[in-house]
Amino acid sequence: MKTPQNEPSLWEAISGDGDSSRELAQRWLDDTVGHVALDALASGSSLTRPRRDLIGKSVLIATTDQLRAAMALIELDGIARRMLLYPLGVPPEYLPEIAATAEIDAIVSDRPEAEFAALPGALFVPSRAAVSPAPRESACHRPATEWILLTSGTTGVPKLVVHTLASLAGAIRHGGALGNRAVWSTFYDIRRYGGLQIFLRAMLGGGSMVLSNAHEAPADFLQRAGAAGVTHISGTPSHWRRALMSPQAHAISPQYARLSGEIADQAILDHLKSAYPSASVAHAFASTEAGVAFDVGDGFAGFPAELIGRTDMPVELKIENGSLRIRSTRIGTRYLGDNGVLASSDGFVDTGDMLEQRGDRYHFVGRRGGIINVGGQKVHPEEVEAVINRHPGVQLALVRARKNPITGAIVVAEIVPKPEPPAGVDTAPEVLKREIIEICREALPAHKVPASIRIVPSLNVTAAGKLDRAGV
Repeated sequence: MKTPQNEPSLWEAISGDGDSSRELAQRWLDDTVGHVALDALASGSSLTRPRRDLIGKSVLIATTDQLRAAMALIELDGIARRMLLYPLGVPPEYLPEIAATAEIDAIVSDRPEAEFAALPGALFVPSRAAVSPAPRESACHRPATEWILLTSGTTGVPKLVVHTLASLAGAIRHGGALGNRAVWSTFYDIRRYGGLQIFLRAMLGGGSMVLSNAHEAPADFLQRAGAAGVTHISGTPSHWRRALMSPQAHAISPQYARLSGEIADQAILDHLKSAYPSASVAHAFASTEAGVAFDVGDGFAGFPAELIGRTDMPVELKIENGSLRIRSTRIGTRYLGDNGVLASSDGFVDTGDMLEQRGDRYHFVGRRGGIINVGGQKVHPEEVEAVINRHPGVQLALVRARKNPITGAIVVAEIVPKPEPPAGVDTAPEVLKREIIEICREALPAHKVPASIRIVPSLNVTAAGKLDRAGV
């Protein structure tokens, strides 16, 4: 059995499964800042210093684009002691504490060195969006490089979750039937768990990848992905709802469309299948701490109840106090620093995602920490959003709490109408509001029905691709 000490590095896994130079030359990474064939990394580097200078170091990867980050991950796994993936959007005042916790002693970035003045003494290595000739050092492997990911959806300084390539790639099959014909893409940033999963699926599965860019308009990204022939693409339900509003939604014609990161309700699953009828549509459950638990491809929201309690699968699932708990070799090793216990004494990670059984399926109803208390009665915002999203004229919904002197809080909703609703669907504000209230009254107890509805042109999405609940 392989151990973390003798697992291949990412580059060895990419190039060591019989790929010839010609096959690697046909695989690539694409971003708005450049296009790189993977074979270039066999005898070249995106770094301006020799990789040997980074042997055994704890490296902060803080690039402005995903292409430079992707090449750094490929080049440094098995060489660096630790790689901290630093996505855009993290408040700069958090950097000193994050860097101290991760014991950062080297920085890979294309940003000005002066931006890292708070990290004195760290070796600064400028990175490029292209590859220049350079010798390739052998990977060290002792111990395996730690991959450090920041948690999303938290307030304050994010927690730092420790993974290895082995734990990150636990749900990924190497090679694959499509080989280098598969072109992957994602709306996610690959420096966050959801995007990193897709990056590794592309690299370990023999494919190529179109990387997104935070400064690129969604329509332009879809156009670029379509021109590159994307076959597999993923995002959160919020990513997909925004994408399907774009006039360029049909610039892509994927064989596989994947959702993760938020609850995938029936409305978005049906909408995706309608938009891309030849695609397989799947929704997955994963988290930075717990890793990939499962994916569901039967076209229905929720997941089969039979998955709970099984011990004959790579991932064990159980429900305790209403929340999903996960145990597998895919979970993170630990938190860095004094951030509490990642897994309980029995090895299970409490995801904080609440479940409700309906017939032979479990459905996600929301986060434990996001409950609205209406006069002592609990309301999960996501549960109400799922009902609102059933209306054929609704593109996106956000449910939140508003203070109330009598009940403490009431439920209110903000709605983005579809720009091109189906024939016969009236999205005039008063009609839409009335019909949404009717749908909610039919499906929900009275305390969960929105007390007011506001029609808005758009809703904010976080850097992780989720509805911005903290910003309301």
